[in-house]
Amino acid sequence: MPDTPHRPSVLFVCVHNAGRSQMAAAFLTRIGGDRVRVRSAGSAPADTVNPAVVEALAEVGIDISAEVPKVLTADAVEASDVVITMGCGDACPVFPGTRYLDWQLPDPAGQGLAAVRPVRDEIERRVRALLDDITAAS
Repeated sequence: MPDTPHRPSVLFVCVHNAGRSQMAAAFLTRIGGDRVRVRSAGSAPADTVNPAVVEALAEVGIDISAEVPKVLTADAVEASDVVITMGCGDACPVFPGTRYLDWQLPDPAGQGLAAVRPVRDEIERRVRALLDDITAAS
């Protein structure tokens, strides 16, 4: 029986799981396809995803209108090869063997579409670089 290649697992975390982490997860899901497992969560999840974020992603052909913010769990962190935090501070549990990155990005909360677009574009750029990095390593 042939070995199946390891599919890296990535968890994106921000406070509300309503903006940055949702965008990052959506881009990695679209670009990475079945080469990677993707999750997102928040240390204090909002009730809904930021409408400007939904609209900004719709502009580039990604529909996250059915997504809901999810709570960060230790199990999700432990099950991930890479955890990318975006302003959640010390709320993220740390486990040995997990790679942690912190992406300093403006918070789109309360911002209009014009302010969200540059954040969206920077997240897409970083997600593409991350995917190249983690799939080359596996």
